[in-house]
Amino acid sequence: MKKEEKQQFTLRITQANPTELVVILYEMLLCYLEDAGEELRLEERGETGHFREAVRNARGCLNELLNSLDCKYEPAPTLYRLYMFCIRRLARAGQCRDAAVLDEIRRVIEPLHDAYRKIADQNSAGPVMNNSQTVYAGLTYGRNTLTENLTDQGLNRGILA
Repeated sequence: MKKEEKQQFTLRITQANPTELVVILYEMLLCYLEDAGEELRLEERGETGHFREAVRNARGCLNELLNSLDCKYEPAPTLYRLYMFCIRRLARAGQCRDAAVLDEIRRVIEPLHDAYRKIADQNSAGPVMNNSQTVYAGLTYGRNTLTENLTDQGLNRGILA
């Protein structure tokens, strides 16, 4: 994942409600799966790749999704089984270095991502993170450029005293 993508995800996380956080995790997982596929292609050409790191990051996203489930409610048990399947397949992909397994995981995750994105539009809850930095974005006087301004919210940003 590129530095700019990490910054965008970080910004979105600070402004996200609970459902949007799940959508962001799915998007991060899909991004890491794509990175793993690219790293495999690099390794096939003899270049040094960071395949294991991409797989480890994808596993981290899956573990976070798994740990966020509340199994008292539906469809958590079904999602639990799907996430465990993806974790096992990801371990297999890491062991065999097989891009087809990465595509298999992507085919499981993409419909879930689409479904949660539709649900997130209906969730009117506020951001999970309180006291985070406010970001204002708008067009500047430059041609086709977007500037983001961060407002200073004091020394205890992110920490409620």
